[in-house]
Order: sequence, then C-alpha cells, then structure tokens
Amino acid sequence: MADSIRRSSRRDVLKQGLAASLAVSSTGEGLIAPGAQAADAAPCRRTAESSNVVAAENDLAGSNDWQLTRVRLDKTGGSRSPAIEGYCSRQSVEAGQRIAFKVSCDPAAPFQIEIFRLGYYGGKGARLMQTLGPLAGKPQPIPEVGPNRVRECRWSTSAEIQIPSDWLSGVYLGRLTTLTESGGSGYWQSYVVFIVRDRRKADILFQCSDNTWQAYNKWPDSYSLYTHPDGAHVPDVAVSFDRPYAKYPQIVDAPMSVGSGEFLLWEFPLCYWLEQQGYDVTYCSNVDMIDRDEPLRSKVVLSVGHDEYWDVRQYETLENAVKQGVSILFLSANTAYMVSPFTPAADGTADRVITRRASFGPMSEEETRNYGQMMGPFPSAGPDEGLLIGARTIVPFNGAGDWICTKPDHWMFAGTGMRAGDRIPGLIGWEYHGEPAKIPGLEVVGEGTVLSGGVRPGHWTATIYPGPHDNFVFNASTIWWAQGLASPPGHMLPWSHWSRPHGPDERVQIITHNLLQRAGAKKA
Repeated sequence: MADSIRRSSRRDVLKQGLAASLAVSSTGEGLIAPGAQAADAAPCRRTAESSNVVAAENDLAGSNDWQLTRVRLDKTGGSRSPAIEGYCSRQSVEAGQRIAFKVSCDPAAPFQIEIFRLGYYGGKGARLMQTLGPLAGKPQPIPEVGPNRVRECRWSTSAEIQIPSDWLSGVYLGRLTTLTESGGSGYWQSYVVFIVRDRRKADILFQCSDNTWQAYNKWPDSYSLYTHPDGAHVPDVAVSFDRPYAKYPQIVDAPMSVGSGEFLLWEFPLCYWLEQQGYDVTYCSNVDMIDRDEPLRSKVVLSVGHDEYWDVRQYETLENAVKQGVSILFLSANTAYMVSPFTPAADGTADRVITRRASFGPMSEEETRNYGQMMGPFPSAGPDEGLLIGARTIVPFNGAGDWICTKPDHWMFAGTGMRAGDRIPGLIGWEYHGEPAKIPGLEVVGEGTVLSGGVRPGHWTATIYPGPHDNFVFNASTIWWAQGLASPPGHMLPWSHWSRPHGPDERVQIITHNLLQRAGAKKA
C-alpha cells in the first residue's frame, strides 16, 4: 500500500465501516485491531543472527509521508491536541509482547494509526510498518490530580497489537490521524511514541531519555515536574507515563512533534546518523536500564540528548557495566541530575510513575548558598554522578557556547585536523557538565565558557577516562552533540541563550566515529 491512506480516499475508507470493539487476530501475532492493514510485503530480510540487521533494515524502502501535517493545539494551555491525542501502555516492548494504544478524540471522530520505525531509509527517516483502522474515536476523561500532583489517565484501549517477530529494535512513532472531513475542518494529527527492545547482542545500545521527556511533559495543562506552585524543583512531585505527550515546552516551538516526547528534537539526529553509517545498534528505554544485564550485551552504551532523570538502579547498572568492560558515551548533558525512582501506576502496572526525590551528588556549598531555595531542599542525595560521567552538572546549569578542543593529540581527534583552541560553533548547550571528577587517568579533552542568559559565565568540561578492561567513558558535555551529526527530515536546529549549533559538522562526525570504533563498534 502507499505510505499512508491518501486524504482523497477518506470517504472510501469510511465506507468500509467502523468497528466499535476490538477483535483479536486468529494468529495471535501482529494486529489485534479492526480494519488494520500491513505495510507492503518487504524483500527477504536477514535474520537476527545476520552480521548487521540494521543495515539490512535500512535497505528497505522508506516512507515519503510520516511527519505531522496538521496539528491543532488547545486554546488555553496551547500545548495539547484534544482533537486527537494518545499514549501507549508501555515505554518499551519486545517482539511477541502486546502494546495498547489509548486514544482520545474530542469531538468523537473515526481515526487511524500508522506505525513507523525511525531510521535512515535512504534519507527518508522512517518506514511504514503497519496501519490500524479505521477506528472509533471518542473523548476520554481528563484525570483528577492525584497524590504528589500526578495526572494518571485510565483511558480505554482504542487498538492493541502484538509486536511481530521481524520488527527490529528501534524507536517507533504511531501517527494518529482523524478520518472525518465533516464541517470542513479537515483532519488532525499527533503522535504516540514507543521503543521496541530486543535481547540480542549488538555493538551499540542507544538508551533513549524518555524519563526526561516525561519529566517536562505538561499535559494536560501545567503538570510537569516543574510546575508546582511552590517552585520548579520541589521534591516528591510525580509524573505518569499514562498520559499523552503535550507539545515540548522548552527553548523551541515544535508543535509538529506533539506526542513524540523529546526524541525528534534531541535524539533522532543520532539515530538517523548511526543507521546511515551502518552501525549495529539496538535501542532501549530508561526503564530498561534497571535491568543489570541490559548493557552487558553491547560494547558501548549511548546516553543521548537531555538525560536528566534516573532511578538510582540505572546508575548502578551503568556503574557495573563500566566495571565489566562496557564503554559509555555520554552524548548528553545535565545527565543523571535528579534521582527519580520508578513506582507502579495506581492499577499496579510496574514502573509507570517517576517521582523527583533528590539530586545526584550533594550540592556544593556555593550552590546551596546561592540556589538552595530554588533547588529543593532535598532530604538526601544520590551517588555523585560525576564519578560515572566524568564531570557533573553545576550551577548555573544552562547556557550556550562553542565546543573547544584542548587536547588535539588525543586519539579521539585523529583525522579531524583540530588544533588546541579550535572551536565547533554553538555546539555547547543548552545544558552542560562542569566540574571534572577526580578519577585516575581522567583527561579534559575540551573546555570553555558558556553564557547563561547570554550574560552570566559558566564553565563546561568534556572528559574521557579509562575503564578497567580497555574500555572508556566519554562525556561530550552538551545536549546538542547529535546536532553536529545529522539533520534528518523534519528536524529543526535549536536556539537558546542567544546561541545555536550550526548542524552537521565533519569534525563531530569523525570524533564520534573514532570513539565508537575504539569501543569496538563497526560499520557495515
């Protein structure tokens, strides 16, 4: 079939009839929603035992039409899309497991869900995997405010699938589209997002930063971890994964990403570039990192973008991984800053709520003196994140500036032609890591000044230190590292603190290649 059901054929689609209830497929695999259609039959694919299933996946035809076209945000908060919005029953799911889609349409309207896997796909950025629908959409209730200010939806299931065995690990978007043309309003769209996880050995494990996506999610109006009336950093405030992602609320105005968390903004350029280059990569959610064995199936783990909120068990898992010989690339910033343990949902579903409990590492005397009223106060602190990352977040924790090379003879700069003091414009931002940790063998490979608010100086440091088994840990010290790797379809460059990155830069690409290859990752 075509990439999506064409707008001109909606009346034909509607003539097929709307099923008001779900029907389970006789095979027990794949679709369990009415009216679903699979994507075109694909060419013969390599199996999971093949040398590089990611390269084989990206040989398949991509989709011309996977982005959002028409989005209508509410007039009050301006962040949610009540015409059609939804969420998934899991953060991540494996082949053979079921995932449910909970969708609300206000006013009631028929709709469809097109499921896409994100990747390179010849530069198109995504591939259509399955289409569900037409489905009957109805308004679903806005939940009351619960303990710790949590908003936790209990929406009925609109569609449910069992993940087919040949769906490769990756980040998947479900594009929700209303199918009614009544009243001349046209169709409306938003996304849902989920991660397909596997258990295979792979060179690279890409950890998505979805705890932080949810921490900043304001749905339905002002209910992120930062909107408590007592202050932005109050302890014991909670958020639930059982709710849609509203429009992203920080530094960029990106309504065409509504429903996808922060993935398209800060993480997709790295995903796109890795799969373009043919690296063997598999994906997981933050919650998957509470499994101590999760990173041990890879040679290198990537922390990507804005990776601020961690359960202490995630820290312990990665601390153990370094001891076991796994390398880690923190292509991220403000990482492991807030302790946010997972707890069950009200219905008992495990790991669907995170609560801000404390900071990782104690605040310095200066931070306590100058920012104690804003930051907490927290009753306790978690482990010092700098001892894992190589440097830690310091106040002021945001700003922007150039990424400056300070150790050009280091192997990570081989082939870049960089000299001491050479700059990659605007690559630091909008948060960074400052104070280096006292770790034997740690080297500062980049450092410089950022300006918070364009006026107040702060100091960032990029670091690398050796692990016990010829592995290493690299800290890029910026949320925007991926901006220097690729600019995929639909991507927009950020701008914050009166500064911006410039997009793909050959030096960033070469440095990243050098780091991955030293860690043992190979291209196809």
